[in-house]
Amino acid sequence: MAANEAQAASNTAKISLLTLTMVVVGSMVGAGVFSLPRRFAQETGVAGALVAWTIAGAGMLMMAFVFQRLAVRKPALDAGVYAYAKAGFGEYTGFFSAAGYWASACVGNVTYWVLITSTLGQWIPVLGAGDTITAIVCSSAGLWLFFLLVSRGTREATSINRIVTVAKIIPILVFVLLALFVFDPAAFQANFGGADYAGSLFEQVRGTVLVTVFVFLGVEGASVYSRHARRREDVGRATVLGFLSVLAIFASVTIVSYGVMPMDEIAELQQPSMAGVLEHAVGPWGSIFVSIGLIISVLGAYLAWTLMAAEVLFVAAKDRDMPRFLSRQTARDVPVNALLLSTLLSQVVLILTYFSENAFDFALDMTAVMTLIPFLLAALYALKLRLTRETYAGSSSSTLRGDLAVAVLASIYAAFLVYAAGAGLLLISFLFYAPATILFAMTRREQQRRVFSSRELVLFAAVLLLAAAAAVGLVTGWISV
Repeated sequence: MAANEAQAASNTAKISLLTLTMVVVGSMVGAGVFSLPRRFAQETGVAGALVAWTIAGAGMLMMAFVFQRLAVRKPALDAGVYAYAKAGFGEYTGFFSAAGYWASACVGNVTYWVLITSTLGQWIPVLGAGDTITAIVCSSAGLWLFFLLVSRGTREATSINRIVTVAKIIPILVFVLLALFVFDPAAFQANFGGADYAGSLFEQVRGTVLVTVFVFLGVEGASVYSRHARRREDVGRATVLGFLSVLAIFASVTIVSYGVMPMDEIAELQQPSMAGVLEHAVGPWGSIFVSIGLIISVLGAYLAWTLMAAEVLFVAAKDRDMPRFLSRQTARDVPVNALLLSTLLSQVVLILTYFSENAFDFALDMTAVMTLIPFLLAALYALKLRLTRETYAGSSSSTLRGDLAVAVLASIYAAFLVYAAGAGLLLISFLFYAPATILFAMTRREQQRRVFSSRELVLFAAVLLLAAAAAVGLVTGWISV
C-alpha cells in the first residue's frame, strides 16, 4: 500500500507533455517579440524575413537538440551551459562561457528597462525612447528596487508568472489576428523585396538573423526539466512542439506587420514597435493594449532573469569556477553577492546606453553577442563527443549519424551567428571579458594555483589585444554603438 501511494505521488508530481511544452514556450516568449516589427523592417523585407526565420528556426532547433543530448550524455554537468565549455576546452574557456552567459542575462535585463521607459515615453515625452537621462534615472531606480525586493527573499513567483504568461501571450495573439483583419495585400507586395536601404538578400538576412538570437534565448533551458518529465520521450517532443509554437508566433508577428504599413514607416516606429503597428491598424487603443501587456510581461520576466543572472554566478562559485564570495547566501537562500554583482553590471550597461545611437538595439545586440560564445562552445563540445565517441559505446549507427548531423549543423549555425554579429560587436564583448578575468584570477588564487597555465596565458594575451582593439575602435569612431 505504501509503495503504491509513493508511486502515485511520484506520478502526480511529474510534468505532463502539455505542461512541459508550456514551460518551453514560457521560457522563450519575452520582451523581444514586442520589438520584432521595427528590428526586421530596419534590415529586410518579407522575402528576407522568411529566409531569416527559416535559418533561425532550423539553427535554433539544432541548438535545442544539442542541449537535450548533452543533458542525457553528460548528466553530471549540471552547473549550466558553461560546464560544457569547461569540460570540452579547459577551465579558462569555461570561465569565458560562464561570464558571457551571465553578462548576456545582465545586459538582457537592461533591454527590459529601456523597453519599459520607451513604452511610457509615448505618453511621457521626457522619457524619450528610453535613452534620456530621466529614463536612465528611472530605470536605475527600478533596477535597485528589484535588487532590494529579490534580496529580501522573493524567490517563488508562481502567481506573478501566471499573470505574466497571460499578459504576454494574449496581446501577441490579438495583434496577429487584428493585423490579419486589416491586412493590405498591396502593402505586403510592396514590402516583399525590401526597401532601397535594405541591400542584397544576403545582407538583409545577415543583418536580421542576430535579432533572432535574442528572442530565442531560453531554448537552452528546455532540457533542464527532463528529470521532471512523466515520460522521458516527452522531453524531445516538448522541445519540438514548444519551439515550433514560439517560432510560429515570432514569424507571424513579423510577417503580418508588412501587410499593415510600409516597411520604411515600421522602421521609424518607437519601440515597442508592435504597439505602433497595432495603433496604425485599429487606432490609439491598440497601442495602449499592447503597451500594458508588455509592461506586465517585462516586469515579470525581469524578476525571473534577475534570479537567473545571479544563479549563474552562484552555481559557478559553488563549483569553484568563480570566487567563493559569490557563493554566499542569506538566511532566505538568496545569493546576495551574486545578485549585487549582477545588478552592478546591469547598472553600468544601462549608463552606457545613454551614449549609444539607439539604446534598445545596442542592448539587444550585445545580449545576443554575449550568448554566442557559450552557444558555439556547447555545439562544438557535442561535436567533440561524437567525433571521439565518448559516451557513444554501443550506440546504433542511426544514433551516431543523427547526433553527428545535429552537432555539425548547430556548430555551423553558431559560427554563422558569430560572423553575422560583425567585428565591431564582437570586439566590444572583449571589453567585458578582459576585466572579468579578474574573477578568474581571484578563483585561482583562492585555490592556491597558478593564475594561468602557459596555454591560458596565450589566450589571455589574445583577449587583451582584442579588448585594446575595441577601445581604439571606439575612440577613433571605427566602432560605433
